[in-house]
Amino acid sequence: MRRDQFIKSVLALAAGSSLSLPSLAAANIKMMIPANPGGGWDTTGRALGKALQDSGVASSVSYENKGGAAGIIGLAQYANATKGDGNSLMVMGAVMLGGIITGKPPVSLDKVTPIARLTSEYNVFVVPANSPLKTMKDVVEQMKKDPGSVKWGGGSRGSTEHIAAAMLAREVGVDATKINYVPFRGGGEAVAAILGGNVTVGGSGYSEFQQYIETGKMRPIAVTSAKRLKGIDIPTMIEQGYNIDIGNWRGVYAPAGLTAAQRKALTDMVLKATKSKSWTESLAKNNWTPAWMPNPEFDDFVDREFASLRATMVKAGMI
Repeated sequence: MRRDQFIKSVLALAAGSSLSLPSLAAANIKMMIPANPGGGWDTTGRALGKALQDSGVASSVSYENKGGAAGIIGLAQYANATKGDGNSLMVMGAVMLGGIITGKPPVSLDKVTPIARLTSEYNVFVVPANSPLKTMKDVVEQMKKDPGSVKWGGGSRGSTEHIAAAMLAREVGVDATKINYVPFRGGGEAVAAILGGNVTVGGSGYSEFQQYIETGKMRPIAVTSAKRLKGIDIPTMIEQGYNIDIGNWRGVYAPAGLTAAQRKALTDMVLKATKSKSWTESLAKNNWTPAWMPNPEFDDFVDREFASLRATMVKAGMI
């Protein structure tokens, strides 16, 4: 059979059967997760990877976790090792912006390529089930007596839960520079510290604490959203008298040095993944709010967020 006849036969077979032509050219995606296993970025990266495969745009997805410094260590490694690679993605989010502001690293987001924002999520503050502190008011009263006696556990310095704790301190008349904040390199470490009673209060996205809240091992005392999360009975900071409304978004970047065609291809792949059943199930399971935003809007959004976050951190006394 001649080559052109063979190609026509394959096309005809695909049109009349369940054969999916896109899968013939599906990519082998490498996913950088600049955090240790068990946290929000890890969950997001692996959920996206599964969605990329389930939607047929990726034949395989490999993952690399590189935690530390609010994702800056992973960012530097990614930027230096992947330039021009059109089959690579890196998970990132608001926490990374905070890390860049506080750490002023030599490698920043200008060394990689923005692709899209994916989700938004609010932070939940919890205490161990056996904690004598039952409410956020109890935490505040203890913090007023002795700021250092309240250990706040969460993501890297500059994370949204760190900023929320500093904002709370400032609002109730406590010097924000005196709060005792303990950063962790991944969600697994933070959970272990909370359950072990090594921190007084823990903060993270609801999805990271959900199973421990539902089994009664953690007591949720506040959420940083303007309104209560749908279907979840956790009081907001605002309704408890603390004017704090701060969210946490997550997105993906690609390497520098991509052609316009490579960037568009990756964006289209991620978009198709976010329309899959797998991704929809992940949104529901983790209580993530879909927040799709491609370029150029995403690029502009990150610039605005950087400026806004920096202003908030200055006001909270963090920098």
